[in-house]
Amino acid sequence: MLNLPSIRELLIILPGLLIALSFHEYAHARAADYLGDDTPYYQGRLTLNPLAHIDWLGFFMLLLVKFGWARPVQVNPLNFKGVDMRKGMMLVSLAGPGMNFLLAIATAVVMKIVYSMPHTDNTVIAMTLLQPLLLYNVVLGVFNLIPVPPLDGSKILAGILPDSQVVVLDNLERYGPIILLVLVFSGLIGTILWPILNFILGLLSNFIFT
Repeated sequence: MLNLPSIRELLIILPGLLIALSFHEYAHARAADYLGDDTPYYQGRLTLNPLAHIDWLGFFMLLLVKFGWARPVQVNPLNFKGVDMRKGMMLVSLAGPGMNFLLAIATAVVMKIVYSMPHTDNTVIAMTLLQPLLLYNVVLGVFNLIPVPPLDGSKILAGILPDSQVVVLDNLERYGPIILLVLVFSGLIGTILWPILNFILGLLSNFIFT
């Protein structure tokens, strides 16, 4: 049986979720545009409007089963200027998780400020809304660094590996979504990610509450 979020839970988590997803995809689009590819511009992706970035099936899957996706930003590496295609794709791919980590740090700073204020109903509400924003940005940033296509980590790894080894990664691309689904629904992905997530969240929590 699906564990459907209540209306109250939705009101708490939706702002943080939409911000984390939208900023992630916007960062990809902005990085590609900066490198000379105007594909994201013509597809309306150079915006923070969540409607431009949400894939509704992936979004509802994320709410219902905690695994989903946004609309991928389409990039044409042939348009890159001043950088080769593989390095360009690595930079574009880094931009998404990088944005999430920056947002997580910024959120932690705001939470520390709010936590230092006298505890009132307003500060409690603020902390309640900021916690999902912190969590989703950390989770989205770490998850997308997994080097399995179509996640950002695979293109980042391709930008680091020598050409002879990139061929192996390219051959795995067609099987990437299947591998990813097996990792997620078998629970193996949690075994890998939770220690990393707990470590990062622990560091941020120590910063906020001390």
